Amino acid sequence: MAFVPPQAGYDRAITVFSPDGRLFQVNYAREAVKRGATAVGVKWKDGVALAVEKRITSKLIEPRSYEKIFQIDEHIAAAPSGIIADARVLIDRARLEAQVYRLTYGEPVPLNVLVKKICDLKQAHTQYGGVRPFGAALLMAGVNEEPELYETDPSGAYFEWKAVAIGSGRNTAMAIFEEHYTDDIDMEEAVKLAILALAKTLEEPSADSIEVAYITVEDKKWKKLSREEIGGYLSEMLEEAKEEEVEEKEEDYSELDSNY
Repeated sequence: MAFVPPQAGYDRAITVFSPDGRLFQVNYAREAVKRGATAVGVKWKDGVALAVEKRITSKLIEPRSYEKIFQIDEHIAAAPSGIIADARVLIDRARLEAQVYRLTYGEPVPLNVLVKKICDLKQAHTQYGGVRPFGAALLMAGVNEEPELYETDPSGAYFEWKAVAIGSGRNTAMAIFEEHYTDDIDMEEAVKLAILALAKTLEEPSADSIEVAYITVEDKKWKKLSREEIGGYLSEMLEEAKEEEVEEKEEDYSELDSNY
């Protein structure tokens, strides 16, 4: 007689709770996000920046076709992690909801309203038979009166953050944010911090493997950094890292001298 794992009866249908109150299909969707490319967001007083990892698996792929930061409206963009096909459906729905709101009320959709609509859709896919949860998380960022940054979970939950990361490099990036983020950072520092956090999650960070976009309260339009600009930030951070190593070595030598 074949062995049947204890959870087998609870992970075959999305609507069945396990005895400890979990929906296994939602947990599996979260695993898809944990294995996905890393995406980070950083907010400052007057804007917000998104940075994402571009996993280009072949030199034959056209890098410009590999889009990872999606503009939803002039003032809102999203960066996904997980199953990108699932994320694309959520992005299309968000774009539709943004246009419906604009046509109905004659003004741009508030980000928190749009986030709630997308998370309501995600939640519905955890409650009804014949569907499965979306295997994607989104960082949704934008400005209305002030900058906002949200993380959306496959379960339909959402949280607002000052700085956040999703994907396979989440733990590393969040440790960088915990150490370096302050409430008084400016745009330049926020963009550098986003690139730094993302670069620390990559084995060989390069301008081709990172995509960055930002928006300010003043302009209210998303702008992407060029490959040259990203390369400049990476070079600057490498120089700073070398200087820190030199300073640490000098401190070590000075301690040794003092001991002698």
